[in-house]
Amino acid sequence: VQLVESGGGMVRTGGSLRLSCATSGLIFDDSTVGWFRLVPGQEREGLWCFSNSDGSEYTADSVKTRFSFSVDHAKDTVYLQMNNVKSDDTATYYCAVGHGPVGGCFPGEYSYWGQGTQVTVSS
Repeated sequence: VQLVESGGGMVRTGGSLRLSCATSGLIFDDSTVGWFRLVPGQEREGLWCFSNSDGSEYTADSVKTRFSFSVDHAKDTVYLQMNNVKSDDTATYYCAVGHGPVGGCFPGEYSYWGQGTQVTVSS
């Protein structure tokens, strides 16, 4: 299983950025996928988790009004659209794949992880 994130970089406060996560080596439509982020010194935060098998979904309140998430089943790829970014959004962003229920979008429930992509928000 491989997950490759892309699209990170530097963005100004209030700007937008789109992250992609291309997956391979798995039956995508049977998986649960998620976006997470990690700030040094903090716990990994689950932003969005989605079950491709039953359509259940979780989105964190912290990003619900500014971030949107989508899935392209033809490309086995998931996207994270970040809008109106803030300095608190500076983090390494990861996508991950598991096979359980969405639940609370907990990182420990995901078996496969991408390498992460850094997002830095500057004022």
